[in-house]
Formats: sequence, structure tokens, C-alpha cells
Amino acid sequence: MDSIPPVIFKRSKVKPAGRTRSTSPKGVSVQENEQESPSTLATKLKNKVKKSRPKSKLSFGGDDEEEGDGEVFQLKKSTLSRKLALGKNAAAVSLNLESTTVSRSSGPTYDDAYLKELKASTPNARPVVVQAENEMSVDINEPSLQVLEIGAGDEVHCSGVTKMRSIYDLESGETAIPSESSIKVTKERRERLRKAKISGEEDYISLAVTRRGDEADGPHPESRLMREEDELGEAEEEFAEYTSAQERIALGKKSRKVEATRRRDEMRELIEEAAEEDEETKEWEEEQLRRGGHLTPDRGVSAAKVKATYKPAPIPAMTPIPVLASAMDRLNQQLAALTTSHANSTTSLDSLERERSDVNEREKAMRSLIERAEEKRAWFSSFKDWIEGVANFLDEKYPLLEKLEDEHVSLLQERFDMIAQRRRADDEDDLATFFGPLPDGDHTQGTANENGSLMLAKHERRLARTSRRQLRLNTRHTDDEEGYSTDSSLPPSDAVAYNDALKRLISRTKDVLNDVKAEEFHRPEKGRWNTWRVKYTDSYVGAWGGLGVVSVWEFWARLELIGWDFIENPLSLDSSKWYSSLYEYSRLGIEGTRVEERELGPDGDLVASMISSAIIPRLCRLLEGGVFDVYSARHVRRMILLTEEIEASVEEGNAKLQMLLRSTLGRFELAIADKEALTARYRFAAATALAFDPETIPARSRYLARLAKLLQNLLRWRKHTGERFGIGMLVTRLVENCMIDVARNGWEAGGGEFVHRVASMMPNELIPIRLKKELVLMYC
Repeated sequence: MDSIPPVIFKRSKVKPAGRTRSTSPKGVSVQENEQESPSTLATKLKNKVKKSRPKSKLSFGGDDEEEGDGEVFQLKKSTLSRKLALGKNAAAVSLNLESTTVSRSSGPTYDDAYLKELKASTPNARPVVVQAENEMSVDINEPSLQVLEIGAGDEVHCSGVTKMRSIYDLESGETAIPSESSIKVTKERRERLRKAKISGEEDYISLAVTRRGDEADGPHPESRLMREEDELGEAEEEFAEYTSAQERIALGKKSRKVEATRRRDEMRELIEEAAEEDEETKEWEEEQLRRGGHLTPDRGVSAAKVKATYKPAPIPAMTPIPVLASAMDRLNQQLAALTTSHANSTTSLDSLERERSDVNEREKAMRSLIERAEEKRAWFSSFKDWIEGVANFLDEKYPLLEKLEDEHVSLLQERFDMIAQRRRADDEDDLATFFGPLPDGDHTQGTANENGSLMLAKHERRLARTSRRQLRLNTRHTDDEEGYSTDSSLPPSDAVAYNDALKRLISRTKDVLNDVKAEEFHRPEKGRWNTWRVKYTDSYVGAWGGLGVVSVWEFWARLELIGWDFIENPLSLDSSKWYSSLYEYSRLGIEGTRVEERELGPDGDLVASMISSAIIPRLCRLLEGGVFDVYSARHVRRMILLTEEIEASVEEGNAKLQMLLRSTLGRFELAIADKEALTARYRFAAATALAFDPETIPARSRYLARLAKLLQNLLRWRKHTGERFGIGMLVTRLVENCMIDVARNGWEAGGGEFVHRVASMMPNELIPIRLKKELVLMYC
């Protein structure tokens, strides 16, 4: 061979399905086959035999038959060409995968039913594979793997996948017996093809020597020119190693792992061939890397593959024979070290034991703390519900309580108005007697005198006053002069009506709690306040539990005060139920011991808090309603005793106590202001002196006696409270504006003696200048 022809790389492409020649019907093919001569059949048979023999697409001037057993020349591929071939094979594999798994109607499915059907429809017979020669094919894009044949009945057959599966079965060395399902599928397929009249089998036994080929006739069946592809065939078996015809689709995890390992090995082999390294060079490099410590030993490589190198055994150096003394010293040192280590370990164990005991104790403490916290949480949860129940109870009962309190005040106010109106009428009668009638009452006075009605009214009031005084004298056995006895009692009919109304009010007070069955709402000391104070003292003190107890207990205290006239009913505060129960609650101690011997609790004396917050405001309200009569010495004495009792319970300078004193003094101011206005009205009306009337002397004496009684009560109250709230100015106003003018009107008829008596009962610092002048004139 003078010149070597160039290597031709031929890429065969699959023609699109739309551009393929449509095959003639089987009936026409049968007629044409019947018309062919025996010589034509022999030629086709020869061509078919030629196609089954794998040949290389490279020709170097000789045929395979002529070469015989000579050495076959193989072209050495470069690294670039190998990479190119490797890339094309991967593309062919991906195309093969698409041709086997993708259909025109639906996407890929890999469920169990589909895999079982695929396995059942896969032929299990071992195909006869022609061993291809060890030649390197240059055609890197074999069309046999890309041809997708579509037969009748829309069944897809992929020759590449079938061959690859057959090769895999052959390599696996397993003999597979067709299963019943595969036989059934084959029979059904054959029956379907027979019915469709598309079977390639002939209905008769041919007597011809040769058999007509099953291959397609090609684009020009009538032409006798043979193409290279028709002559040599597709060479699928020859290039199966490079066309991925022998590969199988890895579906399982293990198979994918094996496939990846195989591909890595193939890539490693290709890299080794491209680098043109021999085994000895590789071993030398690996040995150098291992000596330098840069090579990590591969666990997958067995120890047999590592080339063993001869290493002579090292000859030990000469050592002197040990001496007994040095050995003993060494042993003693080791024994001392072990003793020290043992002592340290023992100390560590002891410390660990102590720590463990401490941890156990802390654990017990924490457990007990958690248990107490849980118990506390549960108790406070129930206590919260109980408090909400108490709040609902108070919200429901407080309107009833306030209504009853208003009714009690209205009864007291009505009684006070009746007594004040009667006393005012007596004062007007007396003033009109010794000062004369008012100017605007002249016409009325004349008419009344003519008819005698006014004189009759005065006479009736005088008789009623005399009878009331006589009744008091008989019952009390007193020798008070007329005017000095307090005429603050009601007539019998009015007194009976007032007592009946008061009894009805008290009975309605008892009806407030008739619908309550729980004992803790009848007796507040039976509630949970004491449990809270004893079990959780810190929480009780921090939350000001004592003030909460007083605010809740105030309802029962005010309910007990309804209907109580603290002037007419001389009971002390400590005799009431709320006082005794709250006093006992404020003092902690053992059951059975005397309450007076117990010490105060953490919240102090709650009685004082109750008196300041609830009792004193209620007393002030009753004073404004008229329960206190400033003309009554008995009322003043009772008021002084009650004030002293309250002062003993509360601290000095208590604001609520000052409010009580100011309310009491306010009743004196109202009485003195009324006397000033009434005296001034009649004094300025007396223009001329009246004719002598025997009734003027007792009338003046009665009026001055009432003023003296008022002055005496005011001075007594001043002695108790001291000089505060302007009480000295009230004394001066009463003496100058009321007493002196009335006394000058009848100076010779007892007025001078009255002024002297008033000056003797008053303190020197309170005697006004006008009174002193009158005294000087009287003695001069």
C-alpha cells in the first residue's frame, strides 16, 4: 500500500418519521416475493450472511478472508477522540432511555404495576450473540440505537434495549425460564398479529432453497446496487461496547451504585490510557506519595495489590544490664506515684460522693419546692374563684344596703324636722310675747284677735308643752326649771309611728341575707382570709391583705349599723358583732387562749382601719340626718363618750376623727345661726314698748333658759375638743347676738341676773367686751 487512505468519520442520522417511505401492504409484498426468481433469493441470502459478519469500517487494502490469522492493525485514538466518543455514547444512552421510557401519550411511570408488566413482557430466552472482534469502530454515532420501530397495534419495539437486555442476561450467567405471564403475553401478541394480518410468517412451507429476508427492502427495492450499510449491516454487535447496547437501565439503589462504580472504573481506564502510563510508573509514584505522607490509603484496594518492599530487621542497640538498686528505686517511685494517684482518686471519689449527696438534697428540696409551688398555685386559683364569688355577692347586695341606709337617715331627718319645727314655734311665741308681733303680721294679728283663733293656738301649744314637762318630771324625778329640760321627745302618736317604721327597717335588714346559705357570707371570719394569712404570710403582707379584709368586712359592719341610734341606744362599739370578730381576727394565737393576750398579726389592728374607713363616715352621715340634738345635755354627754372611744381606737390626729368633730360642731353652728336670725328679726320689729303683760316674764325666762342650755352644751363640747374649728367665735356670737339683747329687754325682770349667771359659767378668755360693759353698768 503506497498511500494510506484518510480516516473517514461517518455520522449516520435517523430520518424523521414523517419522511420515511411508507411500506407496501403485506399482500403486495407476498405477490412480489412469489414473482422473484430463485437466483434473486440466493443473492439476498448471501447478502444476509454477509451482514451477520462483523467487520471494521476501516479498510487498509485487503479483505478479512485474505488476511487470515494475521495481526490486525488497530488505530490508536487520541485523548480528544476518546472524550468525543465518550460524550456521544452518553448521548446515545440518554436517547435510548428516552426511546424506551417515553411514549407519545403519557409521561414515565415506575410504579410496581408497570415494573411487573415490563418484567412479564420481557423475553427470558437467552439470545445467541455473535462475539464481535476486538476492533475500535470509528463511527461513534451508531444509528441502530436510535431507530424506533413502530409496528401494528401501536406497539413500540426498541432493538437496542432488547439487545442490551439480552447481553446483560448473557453476562449474568443466569438461565431464565419463561414465566407463565410472558408466555401468555407472547400468545396474545401473536394472536393479535394474526388477526391484524400483519404477521411476517408465511402460511405455507416454501420449497425454495433460500428464505426471503425479513429486512426492509430499502428505499429502492428494485435496484441491484448495494449500499455499504446494506452490505456490512448496522454492526450492532460489533460496536455494542461503544454504543451502550449492552447497558441496562439502573432502577434500584444498588444497581445505580454498581453502574456508577463501573463508569468511574471506565473513566479511570481511559484517563490511564490517555496519560500512557505503565503500571510500574504508577506504582513508583504512589510509593513516593506514600513515603511523603501525601497519599491516603484506599480502603477498597486490598493489601495484596501493594507491592511489598524488602526492609531488613533493625538490630537493637546494646543496653547495660539493669542494677537491682536502680530497679528498686524505679519501683519505689512508681509505687509512690500510684499511692499518690490512689489518694487523689479517693479524694475525688469522696468529693464526688459529697457532691452527689448535695445534688440529691437539692433535688429533694427542688421537688418539695415544686410541690409547694403547685399547691400554692392550686390554692390561689381556688382563692381567686372565691374572691370573684365574694365580689359578685357584694355587687348584688350593696345596692340593697345603701337603700336601707338612706331610709334610716330619712327617718332620723323626719324626726329631727318635727322636733325643730315645734321648738321654733315655741321660740316664736315667746319672742312675740315680750318683743311684740312682727310688722307684716299686724293685720293677721288683728283678725286673729277678733276671732280668737291665734290665742287659742298659743294656748294649746303652751298646754301641750306643760303636759310633756309634767310627764318627764314624773318619770325622771328631776327638779329642772322650765326651759332647761330638753323638749326633744315626739308626741305619743308620732313616737309610735317612728318606732314601727324603725322596726320594719330592721326586719328588712335581716332579709338581705335570707337567700344566702353559705356560712362564710353570714360570718366573714369563717372565710379564707385567715388561711391566706397563716399559710402565705409574705403574699398576704405584700398584697396588703388586711386592707382587703377591711374593705370586704365593711359590708357586714354597715349592715349591722342600720337602725342603730347611737344617741338613744348607749351601746359601745366593742359590743357589736363586727367589732369583736374583727378584733379577734387581728390577733393571732392558739385556739383557747384569751384574745387580749394574743399579739397583733402582720396587718396590725384592723379595728382601727374599719372605724376610720366605714364607721366614722357612717356616724357623720347620721349626724347630718339629725340624730344629735344640741339642746340635749344627754346627747352631748353621749357624743363625748363615743368620741373618746373612737379616739382610743384610732391614732392621734386621724383625719376621719377630725371630720367627726367638725360634723358635730356643725350642728351647733346651725342652731346658733337659727337663733341669731330669729332674735334679730323680732328685735328689730319691736318699734315701741308694749303694755305690761304678765306673760312676758315667764316667756323671756323660757327663751333665755333655752339659750343658756345651748351655751352650756357648747362649752361642754369645747372642753372636750379644745379650741378648734372656731368654737370660741360661736360662743361669742351666741352671747352678743342673742342673750344680751333679750336680757336688756327685761333687765329689771331677771335679765341682769341672767347675764351675771352667764358670765360666771364662761371662761374669762371667752367673755365678750359687750358683756363686760353690761356687768360694769349693772354694778355701778
